Amino acid sequence: MALDRRIVELYDEYTHKPLDRRVFMNRLLAVAGSAAAAEAALALLEPNYAHAQQIAPDDARIAATRLDATVDGVALKGYLVTPKAEARRGGVLVIHENRGLNPHIEDITRRVVLEGFTALGLDFLTPLGGTPTDADAARALFPQLSPENVVAQGRAAFKYLAARPDANGKLGAVGFCWGGGAVNDLAVSAPELNAGVIFYGRPPDLAKVPQIKARLLIQQASRDTRLVGMLPDHEKALKAAGIRYEAIVYPDVDHAFMNDTSAERYNAAAAKQAWARSIAFLKAETGTA
Repeated sequence: MALDRRIVELYDEYTHKPLDRRVFMNRLLAVAGSAAAAEAALALLEPNYAHAQQIAPDDARIAATRLDATVDGVALKGYLVTPKAEARRGGVLVIHENRGLNPHIEDITRRVVLEGFTALGLDFLTPLGGTPTDADAARALFPQLSPENVVAQGRAAFKYLAARPDANGKLGAVGFCWGGGAVNDLAVSAPELNAGVIFYGRPPDLAKVPQIKARLLIQQASRDTRLVGMLPDHEKALKAAGIRYEAIVYPDVDHAFMNDTSAERYNAAAAKQAWARSIAFLKAETGTA
């Protein structure tokens, strides 16, 4: 049985507003009606990384390392993965949600690599000490990241990926939630970006849309009314500037429908369709066979 929509919406408010954990739990208890019902709801909503890993970290087809580098004075730390097969290929920056670089995003990074890319899951919380193990502690750090710092890290990561000996010079980015908004910000600030995939992310400063050089694939969830409500103005700006883009709103799905660590919000059919579109799009724009 599906959860009461009020609970799903409360959880979205908790993850994005954000709400203090104690305030969230008190409100959840009031809506759920009992401690047992609240616990059951949380089991469906909160991440379960162990049950949602699609590609093992030691998969024989990939090579994974921890990146610790400095590019143009910008410290970069993250999860770097390459296919073992030798080839020149596009580089893809994978940008996490507002929980930082966690096991789910690392799994997404491995999935990207199995499609023939070099992929970097960058930890954008590096200037603040890196992603904490506690998700609430990670979330609390994001307001301290300046937009300028996020763009600086992203552009340094692009430079790193493009300079690799296995690079073909083409660059893509895929981001989820907070990371989707970061892809939009990089699209207006990084002319070297060829392709940006935005999963349920906020738009950039619309006045800067004419600066975009990349092609964009924007994917939103119909029940995510806040972000869907921003889409018409975003599309108007993109069209006026002649930016190549495609925007898709998936019906009857929630924010984070791609995140298979959350049983309630994950939608397997929409996720499969959105992922196939994303990979085809990235391949077409980065020249990766």
